[in-house]
Amino acid sequence: MNVAPDPRNFTAKDFTTDQEVRWCPGCGDYAILKAVRATLAEIGTPPEDVVFVSGIGCAARFPYYISSYGFHTIHGRAPAVATGVKLQNPDLDVWVVGGDGDMLSIGGNHTMHALRRNVDLNILLFNNEIYGLTKGQYSPTSRVGTRSPSTPDGSVDKPLSAIEFALGAGARFVARSVDTAQKHLPGVLKRAHAHKGASIVEIFQNCIVYNDGVFDHFTAKKTASETQLHVEHGKPLLFGKENEKGIRFNPQTFSLEVVTVGENGVELSDIVVHDETNKTLAQMLATFQPPDFPVVIGVIYCDPGAEYVEEVSKQSEGAKGKVGAADINALLRKGSTWTV
Repeated sequence: MNVAPDPRNFTAKDFTTDQEVRWCPGCGDYAILKAVRATLAEIGTPPEDVVFVSGIGCAARFPYYISSYGFHTIHGRAPAVATGVKLQNPDLDVWVVGGDGDMLSIGGNHTMHALRRNVDLNILLFNNEIYGLTKGQYSPTSRVGTRSPSTPDGSVDKPLSAIEFALGAGARFVARSVDTAQKHLPGVLKRAHAHKGASIVEIFQNCIVYNDGVFDHFTAKKTASETQLHVEHGKPLLFGKENEKGIRFNPQTFSLEVVTVGENGVELSDIVVHDETNKTLAQMLATFQPPDFPVVIGVIYCDPGAEYVEEVSKQSEGAKGKVGAADINALLRKGSTWTV
């Protein structure tokens, strides 16, 4: 959150370029692009004060399709470039876009440091559990057994959880949504933008060519109410068609468990209330996986802290106050010099 809303009334068209969108027909990126454009219009920051930075991959084409400033950088380095942009232009809204391979494999260290430093960036991680642009190799988030050109007999790698990674790296804002959730995704994106500091949103995105339907077990509309847990700060962790199921803390096992309200003496008061400032709770929710638990969707953790660019600026101003205005001529002639 940086620039005051513009008095102009923006629409999604104001953030749409004349470039032909080139993704495979049916790709989840189309839905994400639609949600992002709508979100930008609602936020109201002028296009000239917005920057999109991407790396390499299908998701990295985003800067071509958003009418704003943009950088299509090199593989995995988008968070580093975005950090430089933010340091030099603190008033800009800076968005970082990348896939699970780009952000968690070759770029894992750059993502980690942007999060731990708490740079005021809005990081969007498109997770399709595959390398799409390079023709379907397995990625850091691919599940054990994934068959691909690089793992024809099935992957034996244990997948990386983007949310657990982010929390472990010290992220102060962590959220999740789904590409087709057009009512839910914009709200999460606005929350991420409003957060002062690094925000990361994992968006489950379907790759219709190389990993089609990999999230169907929890995104299918018919069963979503049973397989997704939508969290909101201050509200009980309930899910199910009638919100009859919930999450209870079991003091004997010191863990969370799924229970049904009204059965075996379980009351609504037994259900855990979501506290997005509680990191321990966030870390527990981040481990939820079907079939034992529903997938957690929404703002999982939000606890603002000191923002990196502001801290660097304060330090710089403090140093200037101590030494006074810089004299470049005197600096060049300081110390040993030679006459040639």
